[in-house]
Amino acid sequence: MGKNFVCLASASPRRSELLRQIGVRFEVRPASVDETRASTETPAEYVVRLALAKAAAAASDPEATVLAADTAVVLGERIFGKPADAREAEAMLAELSGRTHRVLTAVAVRRGDRAESRLSVSDVRMRTITPRERRAYCASGEPLDKAGGYAIQGLAAVFIEHLSGSFSGVMGLPLFETAELLRRFGIPTALEAEVDA
Repeated sequence: MGKNFVCLASASPRRSELLRQIGVRFEVRPASVDETRASTETPAEYVVRLALAKAAAAASDPEATVLAADTAVVLGERIFGKPADAREAEAMLAELSGRTHRVLTAVAVRRGDRAESRLSVSDVRMRTITPRERRAYCASGEPLDKAGGYAIQGLAAVFIEHLSGSFSGVMGLPLFETAELLRRFGIPTALEAEVDA
């Protein structure tokens, strides 16, 4: 692996797509960590800890630059993870319907003993979603591997009344924070590589 190469500690196709969008060379190296939330953790502390833990778990080579992220959909202090099935996805959407929730995505980069993280916080307001719409959306299969039971870049875009924050952060990898962190570790995005060429 070259010095401008990143190990992505995630199997998420959305995160891979977003890294490709900014021209970062990477290989996928998924990391598995215990995702149990500590009783004293705030949602922000939780996602930052998980992103750092995933980066550490995937860091088998001390010279490698590892990028990890964790996303949580939060209503009040309640975290909505990935729904187990369509019924749970419908229940999540019913709770989010007509309300504003937060999407927290933490990004971490690690090389050797050095690790840094950034947190993206977005406010997302969903319009009121009818039971029929919820059923149709969940029947599409789209919500099943998504935090909060929806994909802002997919069919659920029609439910989003307002977004304040990072679209890519809601997708699962905030590109502003990601590029900023990678720059600190000497990893250029496509535009920075063009400038240096």
